[in-house]
Amino acid sequence: MFKNGVALFDYRDGVSYKFSTGANAGGPLGGAGDGIWNRDAVVAERVGFDCAKAHPAMGNYHHHQNPSAFSLDLQVISTVCSTYPSDGLYVINTTQHSPLLGFAYDGFPIYGAYGYANADGTGGIVRMKSGYQLRNITTRTVYADGTNVTDGPAVSTTFPLGLYREDYEWIAHASDASYLDVHNGRFCVTPEYPSGIYCYFTTVDANHNSAYPYVVGPTFYGNKTGGTATISESTTQYTLANADFNLSKLNVKVYPNPAQEFIAIQSDMIEDNLKVTLIDELGKVIQTNEILQGSTLCIMDLTTVYNGIYFVRIANAKDNKTFKIIVNK
Repeated sequence: MFKNGVALFDYRDGVSYKFSTGANAGGPLGGAGDGIWNRDAVVAERVGFDCAKAHPAMGNYHHHQNPSAFSLDLQVISTVCSTYPSDGLYVINTTQHSPLLGFAYDGFPIYGAYGYANADGTGGIVRMKSGYQLRNITTRTVYADGTNVTDGPAVSTTFPLGLYREDYEWIAHASDASYLDVHNGRFCVTPEYPSGIYCYFTTVDANHNSAYPYVVGPTFYGNKTGGTATISESTTQYTLANADFNLSKLNVKVYPNPAQEFIAIQSDMIEDNLKVTLIDELGKVIQTNEILQGSTLCIMDLTTVYNGIYFVRIANAKDNKTFKIIVNK
């Protein structure tokens, strides 16, 4: 899961080749494939991804790949950002170690596309590289390790190389520490873990287009120990969809709502500064402002903010309060 609460799926979309029909089946196509030649969602479903390289499915908005916007790639391969602009979860910076983006199911951290050249934190900043490459094949009859399997389709314009996960093979690059292991990670130093920890990286190519296996490889490095827990006491569930969050003692008003060109945040006379943060539905900070000690009001300009649902968080050192607002111009 990424740090904004959005789920991370692997490369699959539930579709695989069905030998008996000579076509793909399963997932959004219906039916069931053989599960031998498994379709790559990042390749097959590109037209369905939003600007942040994610999409909804099965009631769950999720990513399969590096969560930086299509429009920020060095080679833009989707024009969806022209209609639905976004910066994604983060913006790739080739001169800085990528931020901590989230955590995999086995508990290890996930970072963006750039890290330290050497595992000990030295060598400058470089792009983390996938050890996977496309196989040199024209037919699909065996796996990369030589295992004989039910045939898939021959490589063609209809079934191009790279359409299936099994079209890839992993190659070790022992002399270059920036190449990742078979799980798409490595043990290394990061800004958050100066003593070192195993990390996954969201791999991209030289044009910043997503590169297989995208985040976590076909297998995890660690043990998957997730489970369910039973809570016996009564609970209240809060989500961004239904949140009012007004459980704090701060006396604050936010208006107008719905808003068009601005919102005003008004409080009682305060002894401490209040930090005001405007956040979008994905958890990205859009604007920040302050209500200074001795004042009661601040204004946030919405002229560059797109229509949608946002959250205004007002906080001091001891308390905070969050309001849901709608921008509708």
